[in-house]
Amino acid sequence: MDHSRILQDIGGMIIEGRIFKARKHILSEYPHRYIEYDTRSMSDEEKLKIFIRDGFIDRYSGNKLLFPSVLRIISQELGEIFPFHTNWKMSDCHIAYWEMMPTCDHILPIARGGKDIPENIVTTSQIMNSAKSSFILEEIGFNIHPAGDINAWDGMISWYKEYVYKNPAILQNNYISKWHNALTRFEG
Repeated sequence: MDHSRILQDIGGMIIEGRIFKARKHILSEYPHRYIEYDTRSMSDEEKLKIFIRDGFIDRYSGNKLLFPSVLRIISQELGEIFPFHTNWKMSDCHIAYWEMMPTCDHILPIARGGKDIPENIVTTSQIMNSAKSSFILEEIGFNIHPAGDINAWDGMISWYKEYVYKNPAILQNNYISKWHNALTRFEG
């Protein structure tokens, strides 16, 4: 169906003052689909389960991602040459945060009728999540890449554990501590 043609026809009807006909035409040919949905917030442990299930691979690009605390530790150690901004301001935040920080995304967005179930959720980077937004994969040409093997790439969790063992004071950082606690609960 050519949506541009429908809107062109409606535009003509509006110019001619035939609003009732335009309304009727849009309702029959290109109606808005109202979807009721609930919003949900995932816990860090729920997110970590998805990250580990997907092997810290961005399922939209196939790129490797990192355990969330890794980037923050690097920023803390390297300072202004690897900056972090609490509101992710691109001019003040190293691009690695956008490229390699994992997040969860609904393949079929909840706002578009998707279910809030693990089978509809994948790991992706912040940048790919922003690009996808509430679009359906086919609308923007995205594909789902295979999950990674957590034994082959662990998102630098092994490095993180070694760092914390040698620098336990880092756990005073609230952000790092919350992800540390999620990892501890996950490994139970």
